[in-house]
Amino acid sequence: MTIITPLPERPGGGRLTHAPADHPSLPSARVGVVLANLGTPDATDYRSMRRYLSEFLSDKRVVDYPRWKWQPLLQLIILSRRPFKSGEAYRSIWNTEKDESPLLTITREQTRKLAEGLHARFGERVLVDFCMRYGNPSTDSVLRRMQAQGCEKILFFPLYPQYASPTTATANDQAFRTLMELKWQPALRTVPAYFEHPNYIEALASSVCEAYEAATSTPEVLVASYHGVPKRFLLEGDPYHCQCQKTTRLLREHLGWKEGAIQTAFQSKFGPEEWVGPATVEHVAELARQGKRHIAVVSPAFAADCVETLEEIQQEIRDAFLAAGGETFTYVPCLNARDDHIDALLTIVENELAGWL
Repeated sequence: MTIITPLPERPGGGRLTHAPADHPSLPSARVGVVLANLGTPDATDYRSMRRYLSEFLSDKRVVDYPRWKWQPLLQLIILSRRPFKSGEAYRSIWNTEKDESPLLTITREQTRKLAEGLHARFGERVLVDFCMRYGNPSTDSVLRRMQAQGCEKILFFPLYPQYASPTTATANDQAFRTLMELKWQPALRTVPAYFEHPNYIEALASSVCEAYEAATSTPEVLVASYHGVPKRFLLEGDPYHCQCQKTTRLLREHLGWKEGAIQTAFQSKFGPEEWVGPATVEHVAELARQGKRHIAVVSPAFAADCVETLEEIQQEIRDAFLAAGGETFTYVPCLNARDDHIDALLTIVENELAGWL
């Protein structure tokens, strides 16, 4: 005869009213929140860089050429040279104290602060973690760990203010690939782009004001530099370019600046085809040739400083401006773990958790 023993209510989940005495124990039901960022190599040596770049550049969302054409070129030519150059770039910004990339350091701090805010509101019912689309901690490992810890519902938050297929979409793809392999799938929600969220725009504007107040002179132009995408993505329906333009406009309006005071440009071009423009590295040089002596650059598409901002903007793009005759270059750091940025993320998360808590 089977003995049925009542079990206590599981916080955040349903009541297990009856279960046999030998039923395995289950963790308390929780709601998980996962911050997802692009990724980072484990180290800067050739093998680590090649492994990371191979995963990144093999993603069909990033490079959508036919595999039979792209993979031989990638594996035999590009990855024989690019890991050396990329490793050098990462070494110039590497967090040597923690032996990790700045992106990993910052994302961990963002997660810690967000967890503190959510725990103050909801207690232990919410579990917060982060993952990377490429590299570690992997999306698969984090989602599986959260499920094992009792997360029956998970809010998946790609940290990209503007939606793009090579960023937001591939992050979501990877999360759903994990669900495809699970016997017991948690319910999963994804956070939409927040490029026009008033709290995000306000935090962005505050970061610009603080950088201007700390500058020795007032920049003549602010360049909003976004990561670029091939122009055909725009023509095929990707909203990224339009959302970037709107972010720039909303930032300018929030600051109360006249038209032209903030100019939109795009960086990190890769491959031979035409990308959306103007290219940041060329645009800042042209500003110098036009007589602009002091400019500032902000990166609204990046939630955390990374190799594209710390190395590309602060070194390559800065050097292009100075070489063309510019004199003073001010970089406005990403929002990173600023309190107003965390507050904005917290507001977004609480809204997306409606009905779950």
